[in-house]
Amino acid sequence: MKKSLLSILSLTAVSALALAGCAEPPATTDPGTDTTVAETPVTEPTAEETATEETPGAEETATEAAPGTDAADYLACMVSDAGGFDDKSFNETAHNGMMRAAEELGIQTNQIESNAEGEYAGNVQAMIDANCNMIITVGFALAEATEAAAKQNPDVKFTIVDFGSFEGVDNAKGLLFNAAEPSFLAGYAAAAMTETGTVGTFGGANYPTVSIFMDGFQQGVLHHNEVKGTDVNVIGWDEAAQDGQFIGGNNPFGDIPGGKNTASTLIAQGADVILPVAGPAGAGALQAAQESGGKVNAIWVDADGFESMPDYKANIITSVQKAMDLAVFEAIKADIDGSFTSEAYVGTLENDGVLLAPFHDFESKLPEGLADELQQVEADIISGAIEITSPSQP
Repeated sequence: MKKSLLSILSLTAVSALALAGCAEPPATTDPGTDTTVAETPVTEPTAEETATEETPGAEETATEAAPGTDAADYLACMVSDAGGFDDKSFNETAHNGMMRAAEELGIQTNQIESNAEGEYAGNVQAMIDANCNMIITVGFALAEATEAAAKQNPDVKFTIVDFGSFEGVDNAKGLLFNAAEPSFLAGYAAAAMTETGTVGTFGGANYPTVSIFMDGFQQGVLHHNEVKGTDVNVIGWDEAAQDGQFIGGNNPFGDIPGGKNTASTLIAQGADVILPVAGPAGAGALQAAQESGGKVNAIWVDADGFESMPDYKANIITSVQKAMDLAVFEAIKADIDGSFTSEAYVGTLENDGVLLAPFHDFESKLPEGLADELQQVEADIISGAIEITSPSQP
């Protein structure tokens, strides 16, 4: 039986919001890019549970697994995207999974931060030169560099967060997350809690890792309208057109003022619940909500914003989480155990790879019956009674 959405025992204790939509994958660059590779100190683990890999119907593509490796001699390495590991976001959440492996499994770790897209290939090469057993790249923007390196270095394992496995590449594993499922729950909750009858969402840029949240959110609102007889309006995204409100510009996921301006536009149109899918730039939406004097609230993405963004917790109703830290931990553990395969991991509500976070301070403010309704909606998504149709689902 699926555990309650309102359980205080959250699947993850992530300290980061995810950088939901990374920039476009760059062209391969000179491996000589100037970088600094630093040994990472071991930190406390961030979760009590581990994710179970389930990809029904997926074909096994890996070669025969190697015998288990001595964890003390195992070196796991990570390359961030341009957000860096302290982004309170996507990179930090994935990094927490590697550091949990250091604490619980006794492995060694190394890492390198990317400051720009042009550094990706060089940073991956720096980790190869450091003799890493596994190199974890964070975000689909590193897909080109990761695939090329994996093909050229078949004795090194690669794992990429938010991208699928590469066809014909047996030493690389993709970690994917069906964020449309918990976003559907978030949309249903937003429709139940709005006072104005209008809710809004926006993204950094229109990538599948962004629009998947927006699709699920809109569909959840529409489902609430259908079953409860409400007429809540969603602004900022049109699922049919696969287009909507985005920050844009040269740095859409780091532009906090741009995020605030975009959220303020939706608020001016009547939205009193906002779902920003814009990485660190989404903090601008939290600022706008905070300045509303309690009239506007937000739903965070990728990590539990109540924990990762404590300055704004009074305005965070709940969060749509991706258990990236647990998926990274499991990939490392599988390689040490000798069970690593190139079969892509897909996080779902059913396998706890995605979830709707607790409502924390908003739990006492939930409309009567909403908690039970959400449990039933979740069960219906898992059983297939409710079908989510986002084209961005893995």
